[in-house]
Amino acid sequence: MSGPAVTDTQSTPTVRSMSAIGTTASVVVEDPAVADQALALLAADMAALDAACSRFRPDSEIRQLERNRPGRPTVVSPLLFDALEAACDVAAATAGIVDPTIGSALVELGYDRDFASLRDRGTGSGPAPSPAPGWWQLELDRSAGTVVIPVGIHVDLGSTGKAFGADRSAAGIAAALDCGVLVNLGGDVAVAGPAPHGGWGVGIASSSAAAPSEADEVVALWRGGLASSGTTARTWERGGRRVHHIIDPWTGEVAPSTWALTSVLAATCLEANGWSTAAVVWGADAPGNLAAHGVSARLVAADGTVVLVGEWPT
Repeated sequence: MSGPAVTDTQSTPTVRSMSAIGTTASVVVEDPAVADQALALLAADMAALDAACSRFRPDSEIRQLERNRPGRPTVVSPLLFDALEAACDVAAATAGIVDPTIGSALVELGYDRDFASLRDRGTGSGPAPSPAPGWWQLELDRSAGTVVIPVGIHVDLGSTGKAFGADRSAAGIAAALDCGVLVNLGGDVAVAGPAPHGGWGVGIASSSAAAPSEADEVVALWRGGLASSGTTARTWERGGRRVHHIIDPWTGEVAPSTWALTSVLAATCLEANGWSTAAVVWGADAPGNLAAHGVSARLVAADGTVVLVGEWPT
């Protein structure tokens, strides 16, 4: 998904961007006077999210939890607890199609470092894929603030972490600065506070690095979130074939490339991201499954055919 494109003709929102959590993080406000403050708040949020949830940092809280306290109840930070709870909520809503216990499957495919540092892995086939252990094995106790990650389970919050972070940052910045805010974390978009006249214009493109002018479509967003998932942007060579970062947890294998891009509108960015990721895993079954759940989506097939589901704006 591209950065926000302007639809409001009465004012021009101010955009501030930075590199964070392996992607481009942007915050958009109407008042230029608070733009730098908004960026500073976003930067602090991204630093905290990375320190708590990164799969690629050996010193992150979740990596230390897996390494030093496997199988034992451990008090974790409220941020990590909330991020894990959000991931489990999405897993439950999608019947396990979006599962945070796919970490080992991603490592076996060669995705064992930040994507910017990832290199093609030659012709070796690597280990045979195996199903994810299952999100239901994670034990979260909110009253005690503890988490149990069983021995051998490698958690990946990549499927939900950006969306969770976008919702959290948009709400926090809107409250702190008393203004309308849009946060875009690599295509996971959340808005909070009053929207500008005409809504926030959000461009949809195959890559989050695309300029607004390159968007395939622009939609107006007044509340909630919009997320896109795709099979063409984050790819690498593994075992003589091109693979991507979305995993079918039931097999541990790369999800089918039926859809080049799936975009969903929902009440939160987290919810939108859950369904957009599930759509990729479902493949040809995605339109029917999304419709059955009352989801509004735009699906772009590998051949460029566009399929609209639900109340997607036309």
